[in-house]
Amino acid sequence: MRIYVASSWRNRYQPEVVQSLREHQFEVYDFRHPAPGDDGFAWAEVDPAWQSWTPTQYREALQHPLAQVGFAQDKLALQMADVTVLVLPCGRSSHVELGYAKGLGQRTAVLMLERCEAELMYLLCDHISLSLDELVAWLRDLSQ
Repeated sequence: MRIYVASSWRNRYQPEVVQSLREHQFEVYDFRHPAPGDDGFAWAEVDPAWQSWTPTQYREALQHPLAQVGFAQDKLALQMADVTVLVLPCGRSSHVELGYAKGLGQRTAVLMLERCEAELMYLLCDHISLSLDELVAWLRDLSQ
C-alpha cells in the first residue's frame, strides 16, 4: 500500500510518522526526502527572501523551474498513493493535498496527536486517528 503523508515542514511528528509507517512495511512518500539525496523543495532555494514576497512575486515564483519540479514530484506521488494521511498540525498546502486525494477517490485519514482547532470538514475523511498505533491498525485493516 502506498501512503502519501501530507503535513508541514514545521510539524514535529512528521518524521516519526514516516519512519513508523515504513517500519510497518508501508510504502511512504516523504516530501522532506522524496528520493535518496534529495532534501525536498524549499522556497528559500528560489529566493532566500521568499517570506517578504508580494503577491505578484509569489505568483511569478510558482513558475520557477525548482518550484515546478518540486510540485511535479509531490503531485505525482500524491496521484500514485492509495491512501493520504494528513498529519496535524499543518497548513494550507497539506489541506489542499488532502482534498485533492479525496477528489481522486483515495482513502483518507487525519492523524491528530495533539489538541487542534475543530474542523467540521474532516468528516469528509474516512478515518480520524488519535494515535500512531490507531492509524497503523486502520491501514492494516485496509490492506487486508
